[in-house]
Amino acid sequence: MRFMMMTTDDGAQQGEPDEAMMAEMGAFIAEMSASGVLLATGGLEPGGTRIKASGGKVTLTDGPFAEAKEVVVGFALVEVRSREEAIELSRRFFQIVGDGEGVIQQVFGPEDAAPGT
Repeated sequence: MRFMMMTTDDGAQQGEPDEAMMAEMGAFIAEMSASGVLLATGGLEPGGTRIKASGGKVTLTDGPFAEAKEVVVGFALVEVRSREEAIELSRRFFQIVGDGEGVIQQVFGPEDAAPGT
């Protein structure tokens, strides 16, 4: 099962990460990579471009978007045996980085049938 674990910018993060936290996060990422669980990870630019299609017309708007209260700022794509395992990895992540918020969503692809389909 694949899960996208996203961290959001809820304003709780204060200041820059210290060296100890960065070392612990590096070890956590190395552990997940070595075990084959981590498929991809990265941070996202704060603004981005919003794309909207309506009535055959496509509109682009450059960010940042002040009205966005929970902007996704980072992600990890993992392959695990269960949702519980994805939740445990997310718990470990927040034990390292401290306060914050995120979202965990199962990823479905061509080889997976979404529930109810």
